[in-house]
Amino acid sequence: MQDFEPILAPAKPKQKKLPFGWPPALKLSTLNPIPQRRRLRRKSTASQDNVAALKTSFDVWESIKTLQTRKWKIYDIQHVVCLGFILFSLFILPSAPIIKTAVLLALGGLLLMPITQQFFLPSLPIWTYLLYFFASRFIAPEYRPHIWVKVLPALENVLYGANLSNILSAHSHPVLDLLAWFPYGIGHFALPAICSAILFLFAAPGSTPVFARAFGYMCMLAVTIQLIFPCTPPWYEKAHGLEPAHYGMEGSPAGLARIDKLFGVDMYTTSFTTAPLPFGAFPSLHGANAVLEALFMQYYFPKFKYFFIFYVGWIWWATMYLNHHYAVDLVGGGLMAAIAYYISRVRWLPRPQLEKRTRWEYEYVEFGDRPKTYDEEYGSASAYGLGLLERRTASDSDEWTLGSSSSLDSLSRGDTVCGSSSSTPDILSPTTPNDDFKHVVLGLTPQGDIWNGGRLARESELSDVVVLS
Repeated sequence: MQDFEPILAPAKPKQKKLPFGWPPALKLSTLNPIPQRRRLRRKSTASQDNVAALKTSFDVWESIKTLQTRKWKIYDIQHVVCLGFILFSLFILPSAPIIKTAVLLALGGLLLMPITQQFFLPSLPIWTYLLYFFASRFIAPEYRPHIWVKVLPALENVLYGANLSNILSAHSHPVLDLLAWFPYGIGHFALPAICSAILFLFAAPGSTPVFARAFGYMCMLAVTIQLIFPCTPPWYEKAHGLEPAHYGMEGSPAGLARIDKLFGVDMYTTSFTTAPLPFGAFPSLHGANAVLEALFMQYYFPKFKYFFIFYVGWIWWATMYLNHHYAVDLVGGGLMAAIAYYISRVRWLPRPQLEKRTRWEYEYVEFGDRPKTYDEEYGSASAYGLGLLERRTASDSDEWTLGSSSSLDSLSRGDTVCGSSSSTPDILSPTTPNDDFKHVVLGLTPQGDIWNGGRLARESELSDVVVLS
């Protein structure tokens, strides 16, 4: 009887094919009405084994081979910029060809060895800034612009109605001196390294290089502004009034001299008196660095955001109390930091996954803020939803331009896993749509299933579109 079951079984209805095939000239990209700038960017495809891995090789030829096969992009101009600042700084330094050559050779070795390259290449803007800052003292006065004495006090009075720095520094006390000294004299110099270490250990892999580059380029720009637009700080107004300033004048530790007197040691008097840029008041790097550190830290550790805000206010007060900067200098530095953070976050900063405690718990990394598609932005049930059909290739990836658009993106943002998210109930999520959508709307056979296969069906697979009866 079993031999006759296939014969006696009712015949399955045949699926009717459309009388025409998929036009070969029609590309999937033409079906997507969403502009390229609004499409979802891809996530990093690194697996759990290597997403947080570190290089341990000392082989210089490995880096050389990588450079030979690298596809250079417009963002690589940053390395040319750093090299230009380094060469300029070495050029204006006093003649010491052996030392300068040794510095370049050491830097080249650190950048070529993979084990050191992973740390020194992202932090290269910071080392460039430090060299640029200390070498700026050797720029000849005939090449320097006029020193502005009255601009910042006038702006202070126009914007705030009074000179806030002079008001806050009018009355001093040893307790207030200590409270101001801790963020200004210790935190400013130590926190960049502390924040980098915390981000490296407890934030998403790749966050420390972005922070280092943002920090370094912001400081390089600030020093350039201080050289082009030199202005006298509040301590100069208190010591010399509004008399014209000239190059060659010594700097001043201002309120930090009281700290040296309190402890009986020379921690700041000599270093600030011989500072490379005594007239680099605007913008304030004390204010800028604090804001940048606070923005990066609150992004990855939002539970402590009020402490980070408190610290910014603390160091801003300390800066004015110690008579080193006007309030307008702090605002200018804060704006620079906010711009640097925003650009980094939108383009390159890895997204936090708040349930992860260390870098080694990350299974994947997503970069930059996810731009919304047309459907998500307007939440319309009548939208076509063709943004889900965007075809992505592996050639789009780059260590600086990695974006994200995977189904894991909704998980990191807290959306639901199946069907649709709670925020956009009318929009199907590209994670696990229902079967009716897959087989009725798309009309795809299992071999061309874009959801289970994790990729789009090939155009040849779409040539046999079927109508289900």
